Amino acid sequence: MGGTAVVVGGGIGGLAAAIGLHRIGWEVTVVERAPVLGDAGAAISLAANGLRALDALGVGGPVRQAARGQYAGGTRTPEGRWLARMDGAALERAVGAPIMGIPRAVLHRLLREALPAGSLLIGREAGPVRQIAPGTVRVDLGDTVLDADLVVAADGIGSTVRGSLFPAHPGPEHSGSTVLRALTERPVDLDTDFELTWGPAAEFGHIALRDGRAEWHAVLTLPAGTRFADPLGELRRRFGGWHEPIPALLDATRPDAVLHHDVHELRTPLPGYTAGRIALLGDAAHAMTPNLGQGACQALEDAVTLTAALAAAPDVETALARYDAERRPRSQTVARAARQAGRMGHQLSRPLAVALRNTAMRLTPSGAAVRMILRHHDWNPPRLG
Repeated sequence: MGGTAVVVGGGIGGLAAAIGLHRIGWEVTVVERAPVLGDAGAAISLAANGLRALDALGVGGPVRQAARGQYAGGTRTPEGRWLARMDGAALERAVGAPIMGIPRAVLHRLLREALPAGSLLIGREAGPVRQIAPGTVRVDLGDTVLDADLVVAADGIGSTVRGSLFPAHPGPEHSGSTVLRALTERPVDLDTDFELTWGPAAEFGHIALRDGRAEWHAVLTLPAGTRFADPLGELRRRFGGWHEPIPALLDATRPDAVLHHDVHELRTPLPGYTAGRIALLGDAAHAMTPNLGQGACQALEDAVTLTAALAAAPDVETALARYDAERRPRSQTVARAARQAGRMGHQLSRPLAVALRNTAMRLTPSGAAVRMILRHHDWNPPRLG
């Protein structure tokens, strides 16, 4: 089965879906509202399930070459005491790949390069998406329209398409946290590939990148809309007394490089990921907190599963029913687990709760920790035809 598709949103999930559809013979147009492809964001961690999805799409090789494996690291206290060590080699033996870190800009570029020239429309705001006839969906672009056999809504957590399909759904809700992140301006001397540090109602983490730079993030438990006149200065005030390399990472960062976003999630699960010939994908379908590093990986799983369903099914409706049945339970389970991880991580603030959590982590065998990770990482993509 082939046809025409419009993908609304040119982020990781939308580009991956477009690649998959193109590989199985569909004509695809990606509509991205950003007028310039600035690839906002710092870096991203890709677990084995995300890497396997990229392999299925034919872009895993270039992504792996540009990424850096996370073999050494773990979770610490602000004083530097280890709560848990991460054994990336054991994880690689179990699922075939370590977690890998890559700048978002690089990942976006590699995904765009896998698409045919001219398939990406930038600076175009997608208006209403509606079924205009049996088998035809229309996307309004203001001065023109695009008619297609299928629309994939990958337009993010604030998805207008989702809002039109499920008007009674409450939409995204603030998680109680805000995150500041950046890439360092220069290489930083690091002893580990990945670290998380948990303090009362706060978290600081970093991942090392292939070029020697690092991505860091700071998560604070704050009301939505909280902003700082000097974000980097505020972070130095809050985290300057924490263990190295946290102060060094902040010192290697330009003040104007710091990004600040409130963390929202779809706390109320959607009753479905499809309607007619429209499919929701990625954050539009199941936006989750970043505590498991699974947001992008789940979007990549979505893209591959949707592609496989369309390649195998006799018609679009049957394919979308299969996509919804396969993706909704798994992605919503991962979203719940991510929310729970946040509650047991940086959101803890009471000293007794923090002490109990820390003791439990120190006593957990490394093998048990790997098995917990495998619940989410060990996913095999369906065949694309």
